[in-house]
Amino acid sequence: MGAKTLVCRCEDVSLLDLEEAYKEGFRDMESLKRYTGYATGFCQGKGCQAHVARFLSQKSGGDDKVTNPTRTRPLLHPTPVAMFARAGEPELIDVTRLEADTQKPQTGEDAE
Repeated sequence: MGAKTLVCRCEDVSLLDLEEAYKEGFRDMESLKRYTGYATGFCQGKGCQAHVARFLSQKSGGDDKVTNPTRTRPLLHPTPVAMFARAGEPELIDVTRLEADTQKPQTGEDAE
């Protein structure tokens, strides 16, 4: 392999980084993620999680030793359902108005 074999392109985590983390005692997917930062970039692990699982499988002696994939986190700003309901409409959707509508407390006459 080359001088710098990238495992996670989003966060620039190399195979050497994984090797060092493994030597320091990080021997499962979640602790490797927290130590190296892989799977925390744009792809959220879609491009690198299999590589890390393969790395751990080789180090720990088989696929059956690699359990508990990393935890996925919800989006920072959830997408309102109304965005999907109006997806086929040609006009632009005012996202700020949708966010304001979802944040209004429903009291009195507004509540159904």
